[in-house]
Amino acid sequence: MNMPTRQPDMMSEQLRQTTCPYCGVGCGVDISCNVSPRAITLDTVKGTPEHPANYGRLCVKGTNLLETNDVNGRLLHPTMAGQSVDWDTATDVIADKITSTIAQYGADAVAFYVSGQLLTEDYYIANKLMKGYIGSANIDTNSRLCMSSAVAAYKRAFGEDVVPCDYTDLECTDLLVITGSNAAWAYPVLFQRIQRAKLKNPNMKVIVVDPRKTETCTIADLHLPIKPGSDVALFNGLLSYANAQGRINKSIVESYAEGLDETLKSANALTLDDVAEVCDLDINSIKAFFDAFCEASSVITFYSMGVNQSSAGVDKAQAIINCHLAMDLIAKDGCGPFSITGQPNAMGGREVGGLANMLAAHMDLENPEHISAVKTYWNAPVMPKGQGLKAVDLFNAIESGKVKFVWIMGTNPVVSMPNRGQVERALSKCDMVVVSDIVESNDTLNYAHIALPASGWSEKDGTVTNSERRISRQRGILPPPGSAKHDWQILCEVAGKMGFGEAFNFTHPSQIFCEYAGLTGYQNNGKRQLDLSPLQALSEAQYNGLSPLQWPFQAVTKAENTASSNSQPSLTSKRPFEDKQFSTPNAKARLIPVTYRAPLQVTSDAYPFVVNSGRARDQWHTMTRTGKAAKLLAHMPSACVHINPKDAAELGVEDGSLVSLSSAVCKDAPVIYPVKADTDMRKGEVFIPIHWSAQWGSHSKLGALYASAVDPISGQPELKHAAVAIAPAHFATYGKLFVSSVNQSAHNSKLNPFSEDALKHACDYWNTTPLESTEASSPLNNSDAALSVLNVASNKGRRDFTQGLIPLLPQNAVLLQFHHHTYSVCLALVDDTLCFAAFLGDEPEKGERAPATAHTTAQAAPHSKSTWSVPNEWLASLLNTSISTDIQRNLIRGQVDDAFLNGDVVCSCFEVREKTITHAIEEGCSSVAELGEALKCGTNCGSCKPALSQLIDKHLVIEIQSV
Repeated sequence: MNMPTRQPDMMSEQLRQTTCPYCGVGCGVDISCNVSPRAITLDTVKGTPEHPANYGRLCVKGTNLLETNDVNGRLLHPTMAGQSVDWDTATDVIADKITSTIAQYGADAVAFYVSGQLLTEDYYIANKLMKGYIGSANIDTNSRLCMSSAVAAYKRAFGEDVVPCDYTDLECTDLLVITGSNAAWAYPVLFQRIQRAKLKNPNMKVIVVDPRKTETCTIADLHLPIKPGSDVALFNGLLSYANAQGRINKSIVESYAEGLDETLKSANALTLDDVAEVCDLDINSIKAFFDAFCEASSVITFYSMGVNQSSAGVDKAQAIINCHLAMDLIAKDGCGPFSITGQPNAMGGREVGGLANMLAAHMDLENPEHISAVKTYWNAPVMPKGQGLKAVDLFNAIESGKVKFVWIMGTNPVVSMPNRGQVERALSKCDMVVVSDIVESNDTLNYAHIALPASGWSEKDGTVTNSERRISRQRGILPPPGSAKHDWQILCEVAGKMGFGEAFNFTHPSQIFCEYAGLTGYQNNGKRQLDLSPLQALSEAQYNGLSPLQWPFQAVTKAENTASSNSQPSLTSKRPFEDKQFSTPNAKARLIPVTYRAPLQVTSDAYPFVVNSGRARDQWHTMTRTGKAAKLLAHMPSACVHINPKDAAELGVEDGSLVSLSSAVCKDAPVIYPVKADTDMRKGEVFIPIHWSAQWGSHSKLGALYASAVDPISGQPELKHAAVAIAPAHFATYGKLFVSSVNQSAHNSKLNPFSEDALKHACDYWNTTPLESTEASSPLNNSDAALSVLNVASNKGRRDFTQGLIPLLPQNAVLLQFHHHTYSVCLALVDDTLCFAAFLGDEPEKGERAPATAHTTAQAAPHSKSTWSVPNEWLASLLNTSISTDIQRNLIRGQVDDAFLNGDVVCSCFEVREKTITHAIEEGCSSVAELGEALKCGTNCGSCKPALSQLIDKHLVIEIQSV
């Protein structure tokens, strides 16, 4: 799916290069385009073979970029109070409101809340406008929720926010410690690089520290199922152990770092027994980890949200950094504390100062010299007097009335922030909420007074910086649809109407990038690693053709960078701090004593379970993009509560049962999810994926469970540890409603409006999943068909619930109903074409389905409590098709075609299902490569390879013959 665009030049084929818009790996993307005199279409997507981040690899999300790139659901025009307006009207109102708010309440009554989805040029303009011309530091970002604790720890230890590692370090290290990251799901491309490195070097060791046994553990030599929140105790114990073993050379360490003695004194308070008790780990496993770390000549500690999203996130990261500094495992190949970012341009936002406690270009709000330098460079009329409001504090200030105007750009805080109820109250009270986004509907846009259509991937034009400090171009291949504009353009228009036109008269993103690059070198004099000044004179042509570049650069002379208008600058990267000179006043790194603190959201008798949250393999953030591709929902159709089977048994629930979760901040509006029993969960802990919001389910409001607990230094919320109560959620009726919304007007203009929303309102609980239409779904145009399944529950009995649905169906539909003593079926057909099907029962859907098949007689059909449950794919193949009376009969009896009884999708690319894979293993496939050869699974993006390894470990039977 792609958007055709008028183009003036004749050309049959072109290859355009850009960067993936998802995680912080920053993969290069090649797009094959078909160009005619009238239009350009984006035909295929592949990884860029020469891009240093991915070398041609793409994960399943990147592979399906074009499947999510249509205009369906896009916000195409500015709106005010839900009504379309022109750009002049919208920006006039915004500029006037900001100006009047400043005049009446002061600059700090204005705030921006931006996103790691913005490009560096967008970020730079937003930061410049807020800090240099509005005069407040109230610009924060959803990156606060992602990596701000890592930022604070790097800055505290090194004097500057610098990730001191490269992706190549992951491949050449002796020991890779992965902590707080399910890299197999969150960063599949990097994970595949690690897998390959381990295959090439059997001596390489991988240790995974994670409360859950995730797919990342498929490459682990050791897994430590740590108690959530206890990382500081583990790494302090490691530091103490290393000191006791004589692993620390004090004279060497003191030549480049300070604070060693105080840090060791603090860490030495922990014995191995103490660590085992606090972390709830086996002492032999702890010692094996400590020995491996101390004996390795090179170590990378790779960490992400499991470390950062904590009320002690900065201390956790610092504890890791302390170990690397104390054992001289930094600033050399295969060594260092490597914080991986979660968003495509979180790093770029950090560089330009897109956080409320930063200035710009790695300069500090608390440093008068830095304030003066930026003020002079920007020719700014006013600068902030101190730090601004961090995300949680910002929404508190909105609720209290201190902030009167907020502009939210490219993010969905109602879903992603903790304490959802408080965020909703804040936005509902705010004088003006402006939201810039690419979609016409999400949880946050419900509160927007003004909605502005922004450009999206394939339209946005600028740069992003990935987790290894590599700057890549995200190129605009298509113009924005409708009247959508780039974020920097919108900001510049508003700035101009506020009287700042001269400072914001940019006409191309290259001009913004060059100004920003110049700022990084302004009065730098080698004090900061971030110095992009060799790029400040790029021509527009050079910028357009810019190849990936990694900072810091080797010193270059002006003459070396003088080039023709189209050639690339000649720059060579260097390792940060390779000379062990850090960005602190005395050029020494800092070890800082840290002590273990328990999470703030503690369990109790009332709230005995810990909720952990994180990413699903095939989804991204709040699914405004990935949720458009049914293929990406095949692996995990909806969110579940992953719970230890023993806990499930004690609660009296099983796979498919609905449970209600509540917390101290979410007592009156329970959060409801189905159960998935998971032996890889620790007892007393549950896991819920983050992506599904109220757009996807009536009670899918995960953020509502989390209190506004934050790290005292970084302000990052504690999103890995909520204390909740869990109880069964009982309803009278459970079921699935299969809907083809194309039938609203496709056959007969006299039909009732056939609205999925109306069906939702008829239910007491629902969650929705798009279905992929098949080639068989033909007499209707598939591109117009919106197929979906609603998993529903009602407090009404089956017959009454069914009767309530009938008025919502097309008036001229033929209805077929069947009510068995344990299940009910209702079908709606228009001219024999199936447009609606309901399968209802008295019990929830079970994880192990036992439906009747087409080869089972009606008498033999197992009409058990799960008989009503039918495979989604079976119905997707029948919706919008003319079905025979035999098929109608099978639907009513729940007799499923055998082809649809092969279990869950494991390989999304080729739709290979679990039972098919299991059968192949039982027939002799004993490796991922053999499965790929037999079934093609794992041979495209490779994201499913860890799951294939797990299935092999589970089902492969090795026969041993006695001699």
